[in-house]
Amino acid sequence: MNNTAVKHAHPKLTTVTLWVMTVATGLIVANLYYNQPLLAQIATTFHISEDKAQLVSMLTQMGYATGMLLIVPLADMKKRKKLMMVDFIFIVMSLLLAAFSPTISVLMAASFMIGASSTIPQMLVPMTAHLAEPHERGKKVGVVMSGLLIGILLSRTISGFIGFHFGWRGMFLIAAGLMLVIWALLYFMLPEVEPQYKGNYSTLMRSLVTLIKEEPKLRLAAVRGALCFACFGAFWTTLTFLLKQPQFNGSSQMAGMFGLVGVFGALGASAMGRISDKMNPHHVITVAVSLVVLSFIVFGLSSHSFIGLVIGVILLDMGVQSTHISNQIMIFSLRPEARNRLNTVYMVSYFLGGAFGTYVASLLWNDYQWTGVCVMGGVFSIAALLAHIASAPSKSPPGRGDF
Repeated sequence: MNNTAVKHAHPKLTTVTLWVMTVATGLIVANLYYNQPLLAQIATTFHISEDKAQLVSMLTQMGYATGMLLIVPLADMKKRKKLMMVDFIFIVMSLLLAAFSPTISVLMAASFMIGASSTIPQMLVPMTAHLAEPHERGKKVGVVMSGLLIGILLSRTISGFIGFHFGWRGMFLIAAGLMLVIWALLYFMLPEVEPQYKGNYSTLMRSLVTLIKEEPKLRLAAVRGALCFACFGAFWTTLTFLLKQPQFNGSSQMAGMFGLVGVFGALGASAMGRISDKMNPHHVITVAVSLVVLSFIVFGLSSHSFIGLVIGVILLDMGVQSTHISNQIMIFSLRPEARNRLNTVYMVSYFLGGAFGTYVASLLWNDYQWTGVCVMGGVFSIAALLAHIASAPSKSPPGRGDF
């Protein structure tokens, strides 16, 4: 890289600030997932098919990928807190637009804007790594990541409950109110971080291509992450329609309750992250991706089994989140001065994978229902496992870099 980082003194990361960042990360990322248990209600409101309603979820994912690509790299060259404060304006406006959408087209546009603006968590995670002392960086990043994972999972539980009692529009109104509270907390509690990158926006964006070319481990992490998150998106966006079928006869609240089950998977993922400090990380990821493969075998056998779905959710979330945590640990160790850009490349690939998985699953659901979704998840997860196995390091003493 031609541009060098300029070191600036920065404040210590206090316990209170760390927990504010953790809560903010969880609540902001939840904006991306509130719509998933509500898709059946949205389809009823606008008199559209279930596969068209799933475009709301897909467009949110695509918006997030767009925001990751165009906004998050700015955190390497602009004051991060100021950038976040401006971004909150667009988050609140987008949520309000979704709440008052008169047509499905307006809701789709609002969903894309929600995704594009709700990228602050992907600034907070690298910011945590920057503020933390080197000897406790992994621990502090792990705390914020736990907030992100729990936010993803519990968002569906909260949304299912709110949607059942107050309707899907009520969820977006409540989310807008929560964002105003989080804006105030970050405004008063979050320290400012001076930019480390010296250059213009055009050069900054071109450096993303340079990172992709020069870092094979970044490319591998992007492929693994995209394929696994495609499986994740496919399952969660079609679960609500499966539970609506006669064998379950469930509501949006039931779909949301599966988020609580997923927390066990997230806790298991954190445990596997600690195990990776003592084992060869390549082997840990092999186990994690294998869990994703196994989850879709279980799902395929559980189209009429509530218990089977619960077991599958735990396996899926543990596998996907373990892979995700391992991928981020790896890329943050590559170039500390470019953490936001490394995270951008990885997370854009990650959420494009999620959007693609959601789109393919919606097509397969329309024609092949649950069987088609399970076959898709199996194919994608096996592809991720094969790509990972093919990247196995040569026989040499294992180390942290062996992914």
